[in-house]
Amino acid sequence: MQTLIRECKSGVPENVISAANREKTDGEKLAQAIANGRAVVCGNKRREHTLCAIGENCSVKVNVNIGTSGARCDPALELKKAECALKEGADAIMDLSTGGDLSAIRKEILKLDTTVGTVPVYEAVRRAGNALDVDADLLFNVIRDHCRQGVDFLTLHCGVTLETLKALRDDKRVMGVVSRGGAFHTAMMASSGEENPLYSEFDYLLEILAEDDVTISLGDGMRPGAMVDAVKRAKTVEYLNLGELSKRSLDAGIMRMIEGPGHIPIHQIEYNVKMIKELSGYAPLYLLGPLVTDIVPGYDHVSGAIGGSIAAVSGADFLCMVSPSEHLALPDIDDIREGTRVAKLAAHVGDTVRMKERWFETGEAQMAEARRDLDWERQFSLAIYGEHAKKIHERDGDIETCSMCGDLCAVKIVRDML
Repeated sequence: MQTLIRECKSGVPENVISAANREKTDGEKLAQAIANGRAVVCGNKRREHTLCAIGENCSVKVNVNIGTSGARCDPALELKKAECALKEGADAIMDLSTGGDLSAIRKEILKLDTTVGTVPVYEAVRRAGNALDVDADLLFNVIRDHCRQGVDFLTLHCGVTLETLKALRDDKRVMGVVSRGGAFHTAMMASSGEENPLYSEFDYLLEILAEDDVTISLGDGMRPGAMVDAVKRAKTVEYLNLGELSKRSLDAGIMRMIEGPGHIPIHQIEYNVKMIKELSGYAPLYLLGPLVTDIVPGYDHVSGAIGGSIAAVSGADFLCMVSPSEHLALPDIDDIREGTRVAKLAAHVGDTVRMKERWFETGEAQMAEARRDLDWERQFSLAIYGEHAKKIHERDGDIETCSMCGDLCAVKIVRDML
């Protein structure tokens, strides 16, 4: 079955050229990276939308999670949140809905002109009534439904296995399992004593994905949910599983991304990123955060942006937005807006390494000149979120300098002297 990886091994497809043009890179170079498994362009064959490239020689991308819950189910609001995220610069949307008519909600999200991902096991649990009643047939049927509906990439927790369950029991963690998908599969295995079907029947799963060329995002079901759990063994066992599955995916011609690593101290980010990259054959790496402290609820988006910047500089390719309401509540539109903005900031910082000298052409060099000249309108036009900056500057009226220094402005004094 023809997939994008196989197409890129024999030429440069038109959709790859389009994605490369948006990256200001060469189509042949991007096609080579896709063929080697170091980049992906997630695009379900059943659905047309603007494609974005993720991985080697591409800018760092940002995903934003939206979706209903059992406690708050307002599909119209979730659509508005998705539209807000895209307006603020998100490159992809994940629909993580668990409340309401999940197929209908997904149908509306898929009308947006963007890359869309889902986590099928959530719907499988809803259909079954609880995680313990989910069997392989139901799970694979839900996955097939998502593919046929047009979803571009699926988070699937294939690396959560009986081996990771043993590691979880042998090297106990304070927070246990914080990934919903990871928890569902752990509960299924603990109850039945049988292997995770996404692992034991992985080849069959790849056949389903190949039908519509859907990208697999190998989920981090054992990611630590607290700093104190960062060095526990379950995470490392899952890394090894994901490395194996990454190779099998590539050999089957299926594009894949790897997810990780959760809550980890700041000094552990670089080697975790490099370890995952090496184990996975340098597959694109997709991260939530990572969060670098556990004691700032309400500001977890900032914690995630700090970790995301370091991860991106170290080689991560795709950052998932963390909202201010993380660990507290379902995000509202303001949370989505703020979380997306700081995630975009982290991605831009990550591009410092990828773009090298070209990074200064993104507005950095021009901003220095505009600030030297005290040219406020130019500063606002160069800023990623210029309207927000303008509102802050105008709080104290129309003055030549900012009101912090006023007539003692260092820039103005030295500029006028020289």
